[in-house]
Amino acid sequence: MKFMAYIEKDVESGLYIGYVPGSMISAHTHGETLEELYANLQEVILLSLEELDDEDKKLMPEFIGVSQIEVVA
Repeated sequence: MKFMAYIEKDVESGLYIGYVPGSMISAHTHGETLEELYANLQEVILLSLEELDDEDKKLMPEFIGVSQIEVVA
């Protein structure tokens, strides 16, 4: 299974923060390096999947894409 993650770097702590958005799997974690973050994201996704039954897994939404929205304030 593949999941999309939103990754940012916290300027105060220097940590990489990762979010997996979604209605069925909603996970977040952090790491000091991108490699550590990716490993942590895999672990938290696996833990979240363990809580779903097979029927729930079939109903997971399909990722369509990400759009950048410009707002003039």
